[in-house]
Amino acid sequence: MRPLRRAARRLPSPRFTALHGARRHAIVAALLLGSWAAGPVAQAQAQEATPNALPALGDAISQELSPVAERRLGDRIMRSIRRDPDIVDDPLVQAYIEQLWRGLLVAGRLRGEIGPELDSAHAWTPFLIRDRSVNAFALPGGYIGVHLGLIAMTNTADELASVLAHELSHVTQRHIARMIGQQSRTSWVSIATMIAGILAASRNAQAAQALIYGGQAVTAQTQLNFSRDMEREADRVGFGVLAQAGYDVAGMASMFEMLQQASRLNDDGSYPYLRTHPLTSERIGDARARVGLAHDRAGPLASRPDGERAAWHALMAARSRVLMDTRSVALQALLQQEAPANATPMQRVARHYTTMLAAQRGGAPSQAMAALAQARDAARALPAVQQQVALRVLDLGEAENRLRDRQPAAAAEALSRAIAAGASADARPELLMAAQIALAAPPGVARRAHAEQVAERLQSQVSRQPDDATAWTLLASLWAELDQPVRAVRAEAEAVAALGDLPGAIERVQGARTRFRQPDAAEVIELSVMDARMKAWMRQQRADLQDGS
Repeated sequence: MRPLRRAARRLPSPRFTALHGARRHAIVAALLLGSWAAGPVAQAQAQEATPNALPALGDAISQELSPVAERRLGDRIMRSIRRDPDIVDDPLVQAYIEQLWRGLLVAGRLRGEIGPELDSAHAWTPFLIRDRSVNAFALPGGYIGVHLGLIAMTNTADELASVLAHELSHVTQRHIARMIGQQSRTSWVSIATMIAGILAASRNAQAAQALIYGGQAVTAQTQLNFSRDMEREADRVGFGVLAQAGYDVAGMASMFEMLQQASRLNDDGSYPYLRTHPLTSERIGDARARVGLAHDRAGPLASRPDGERAAWHALMAARSRVLMDTRSVALQALLQQEAPANATPMQRVARHYTTMLAAQRGGAPSQAMAALAQARDAARALPAVQQQVALRVLDLGEAENRLRDRQPAAAAEALSRAIAAGASADARPELLMAAQIALAAPPGVARRAHAEQVAERLQSQVSRQPDDATAWTLLASLWAELDQPVRAVRAEAEAVAALGDLPGAIERVQGARTRFRQPDAAEVIELSVMDARMKAWMRQQRADLQDGS
């Protein structure tokens, strides 16, 4: 991925650079489009409504901002913030979040919350933020930001899914469109600047704290937070989506209660939800009442602690705990933690997995492998369905360890075991790992054959997910290894564009036009595709400049 990173630093977007400089401008207001709370002063005077007679707010705002216009706004915001180093692509955690998210989307469609127009217009894409604070937020167009700290602190998939269902409901009920529509003078650049503040909180805590108490931030926050009616509607609709998707609806009430307790015990800024979305006793009571009614109608909906979903959550929460803060002091703290004496087998596996990842990130491969062996021993006590999940995750962890220790053959063996444990060879985590192994293999016929096979599979991946910057970056390196420079340049341009650097992508295509003046038949086709893509990027760039002025 080094060529892409160099390109991103060499060709910064002027607007993106401005975002970093303006982060101090509105750190609290940046929580604008998401999390779980009503605004402070002005919204405290909002008209109350009973939970069972909430207005259908989404019905009244269709004139404010169309779904297509909202998606365009969301796309432009994402292009402005996509290259922030705290927006991370961890294939395993991303796959887990997307699995939860897809189930909620299906439920939203079945319930009629997501109609055909909204469904086709929006991106419905979650993304991860490297931040230890507990937060999630919705952006225009169906983009959902999830802090790794949120995943790390939730105890069950039901609790995490309840947050995602709430944020999904802000989108489906058109709360974002209404809020933006009421602020007709707010440009997408201004909104992107405020959102960028979310990503700066962990890096500039003093500035963030100052803004919390600054009059300018308070004013912005009262303008941008969701109203109490919107919050209650998101609770109500999100609860229905959560139940339809097959989650334990008690997860929403337990999440509320956990956040409320955290607000009493901890006020160090780790819980942005609690500042921008204060939990009222009414909301918590409503959640409890809905759980009681649901259980009365359908019987107990308790989660299965021995199920596959519980295993995935325990391991991905452990992984998030490491990835959310990779400073040496944080990694050392994780290495010193031990599982309690009464820990379940799954908790023991997760604890050893945390140790393995912390040692891996801390540059201690032998310690990582020792922790991996302990995790495998603990996994023997798991039920069969959980053992399958654990072995896949642990085998992928070993493959990563081996690659870091420059042992590509051993990494390939570990990857083969992960696939044998039930994963598809073309599942994104396994496919990206296969590409890294192919690039790390020693030169020779076998390496070339492997690279060719993985490149073709990656080409299929990017055709399904054209915005997969990581896949495009690996594909660019593979095509370069296979002496196909035109395809390599095209893949690198697509990767840069997927990260929002349209000028950088355009420059690469223009460079290819000059470099390859006598292309063969296959290269002519590839260059034609690149020309078409360049024209599309230039149109996007002009539209961004026009709308941001």
